[in-house]
Amino acid sequence: MKHFGLIGRVLTHSFSKKYFDEKFTTLGNECYDYGLYELQSVGEVPDLIASCHLSGFNVTIPYKQAIIPYLDELSDEARRVGAVNVVKVDYGSTGKPYLIGYNSDVYGFEHSLRPLLKPNHSHALILGTGGASKAVAYVLENLNICYKLVSRQKAGNNILSYDDVDSILLSTHHLVVNATPLGMYPCIDRCPHIDYRGLTSDHLCYDLVYNPATTLFLSRSYARGASIKNGMDMLLLQAEKSWKIWTND
Repeated sequence: MKHFGLIGRVLTHSFSKKYFDEKFTTLGNECYDYGLYELQSVGEVPDLIASCHLSGFNVTIPYKQAIIPYLDELSDEARRVGAVNVVKVDYGSTGKPYLIGYNSDVYGFEHSLRPLLKPNHSHALILGTGGASKAVAYVLENLNICYKLVSRQKAGNNILSYDDVDSILLSTHHLVVNATPLGMYPCIDRCPHIDYRGLTSDHLCYDLVYNPATTLFLSRSYARGASIKNGMDMLLLQAEKSWKIWTND
C-alpha cells in the first residue's frame, strides 16, 4: 500500500482527496490512498511521515515555505521559486525517508494562464506575498510580464500596500492575480481590498482560490467588466503534475 496526502493547517476547503480518490478508482488500483493531515506546526511532519509511511504529499497554506528546512533536496524550480507544494519521499535501501521538494504550482498556473493572455496583459499585480505568490511571480517573469507585489504593509518600491491599488495603478496593470486565501470557503464574504472601480473590460482577474468557484474578488471584478478565472484548472494541472512526480510517470 502506498500512502499520499495533503498537509496544511485548515483543509476543509480542499478538493485534493476527492480528486485523488477518483483517480485511484479510475486506475483500478486499491494499493493507493490519499489522506488529509491538518497540522498545527510544520514540525509535526517528521512524525507524520514515520507514522503514516507516506510516499509523497502535497503542501498548502501556510507551510509552502516553512517545509523547506525539513527537506533533503529541492528541485531547481522549487529552489528558484523558494516555495514547495509537492514532496516525494524516497526510502531507498536504508528505509530512512529522503524528502525531495518540488513546485507544481508553477506548471499549473502557467498552463492555465497562457490561453487567457492578451497583448495588453504586459503588467500585473500579484496580491499577496506568500508561497503561492512566489510561484505566480516566477511564471510571470518567464512570460516577460512585469509585476508588482501587493501586501498589507508597504515595503519600499518592491511591495505595495492595498491602498496603493487605486484606479490610476489599475489603468496600467491589466492582469490582477489573487494569491491570498481571502474569499476561500468558509470565509466567502472576504476579498482583497483594492479599488474595484478601476477595473475594466481590459482586465483579467485570476483567483488562485477554487472554492467557491466564484469568489467575492471574482464577482466584484466581473461586475466591472473584467474577464475572470478561478484556480480550479490550476489545481487539476498541478495535481496531475504531483502524481507524475510521485510515480516518475
